[in-house]
Amino acid sequence: MATPTAKGDTHKDDPVRKDGSKTSSVSSLTDKKASGSVDERAASTDDLVDEPPKPFRWTSWLFRQKYTPIDLDAISTRRSVYDDPVLAEHYMPRADYENNHRLDISARWTYREEKDLVRIIDWKVMLWAAISFSALNLDRGNLTQANTDNILPDLKMTTNDYNFGNSLFRLAFLSAELPSQLVSKRLGPDVWIPIQMCGWSIVTMAQFFLTGRTSFLLCRAFLGFLQGGFIPDLILYMSYFYTKNELPLRLALFWMSSQVCTVAGSFIAFGVLRMRGVLGKEGWRWLFLVEGGLTLLIGIATFFKMPPGPTQTKTWYRPKGWFTERQETIAVTRVLRDDPTKGDMHNRQALTLKLLWNALLDYDLWPLYIVGLLFGIPASPPGQYLTLSLRGLGFNTFETNLLTIPSAVATIITMWMITIISETIDDRSIVAMMEDLWLLPFLIALRALPDNPDPWLFYGLATALLAYPYTHPIQVAWCSRNAGGVASRTVNASLYNMFVQASGIIASNIYRKDDAPNYRRGNTVLISICAFNCFILYPSVKAYYIWKNKTRAKIWDAMTSEEKAHYLETTTDSGNRRLDFRFAH
Repeated sequence: MATPTAKGDTHKDDPVRKDGSKTSSVSSLTDKKASGSVDERAASTDDLVDEPPKPFRWTSWLFRQKYTPIDLDAISTRRSVYDDPVLAEHYMPRADYENNHRLDISARWTYREEKDLVRIIDWKVMLWAAISFSALNLDRGNLTQANTDNILPDLKMTTNDYNFGNSLFRLAFLSAELPSQLVSKRLGPDVWIPIQMCGWSIVTMAQFFLTGRTSFLLCRAFLGFLQGGFIPDLILYMSYFYTKNELPLRLALFWMSSQVCTVAGSFIAFGVLRMRGVLGKEGWRWLFLVEGGLTLLIGIATFFKMPPGPTQTKTWYRPKGWFTERQETIAVTRVLRDDPTKGDMHNRQALTLKLLWNALLDYDLWPLYIVGLLFGIPASPPGQYLTLSLRGLGFNTFETNLLTIPSAVATIITMWMITIISETIDDRSIVAMMEDLWLLPFLIALRALPDNPDPWLFYGLATALLAYPYTHPIQVAWCSRNAGGVASRTVNASLYNMFVQASGIIASNIYRKDDAPNYRRGNTVLISICAFNCFILYPSVKAYYIWKNKTRAKIWDAMTSEEKAHYLETTTDSGNRRLDFRFAH
């Protein structure tokens, strides 16, 4: 959130950071506090950092641009609205905020301290979040591997039944999003997430006993309902530890783990599907049982791996906790300095119907919901039908599972690169559009293939298409940043994900049996949607947020500090409705 800042006078004797900007070391800060000639308020704020230092970029090295390393012992505390004595009180967290006892606005820390802290958070929070998300994707995506072992003929089903099962899964997933968020905010994501994981793992294992179309559809519906809300819950949990600039890259790692899971799942399937005939059962039954059992173990472990927040890591089985008191102070203060709205609710506070309704009516996020509905459709059918198409072209079960690995590995690389680009140039809309721009020529090429294409030509085109830079992590962080408050962030993340799931329902019904095997009609539809996204949707969303920011800035920048304080004290606007909020685009 863009908020006004209080800039202190810059002193000529301030130490100069190696990148050329002025800052203060911890020792010089102590000297200033001891000096009676320095104004007390200036001494408490003139050591703050106005702009984050530029990190090393390979592009800078490539183009011979000068890069100066960061002085790790310099103060890294960012200036924020808390440093304005007139406005600060209007941004303080609520009295029952769980981390109040560690919030210290006067605290200062160095780049070295912050780097060490973030490293701990990455190992403790990010790593287990990625493992948990991999468990979701392992159980959500194993139906694709089961297709290579003839699950549809074994259960006497058609591809239309397969499409209907996918649609039912997504519909249940979608319908569970908001209820899951209500439960999560009341119990806490640290409690609700492992409950969800154990629940869907048991249903996955139960697919060992499938008997036909009815049991297949019931299991898909139960899986969707239990998994719905998991992703927004986990993102909300991660936002307790990371700043808004750190979160997108972590979300990229988050979704990269799903591709790693795809690769691992292919190798697991390669081995487990060879169990066809063991105890007279098909290989795909053993696949569901083995992978469901694996994710159940991860779900049980998650009860012990997710503390409620940065100041609540100590417990009977973790007596020393993860952080020192100093690190807890840095963890809490830096996150609130970055986004004061994170103190609007505590982590066991339930959402009220009024908060829910206000979030639903937040029309400024509707453009992102439309993006969520349409951006993923062009890539979804080719991905869902890759294994079926490869089997139809003559590749056997084990070859097909191994042939899905290259596109998954390529997506890991392109996803990370596109997220780095987005944060480097500070753009979301145009960079996120690159996914559809990548897909468009490959969809046209697939549409133009002859009736009986060379299997390796089809595989090459499909693999190149599915190596697209997945921009969903950028858009999830974009939606979270534009929500402007914990309550709205919780609901709006669910709403965005509901539209993403709705896009999956649409995508699951574009390739139809009467259009097989080349799906020319379906690919024509995908090309049309892809072109609309590239040339109309994303540019329009960017233009809307630019207009909105300029309109607000014209009013806010014309106010004095006293007028701003009066507005903040008397306004009924909250979150992204306030005049001091600026939308990312």
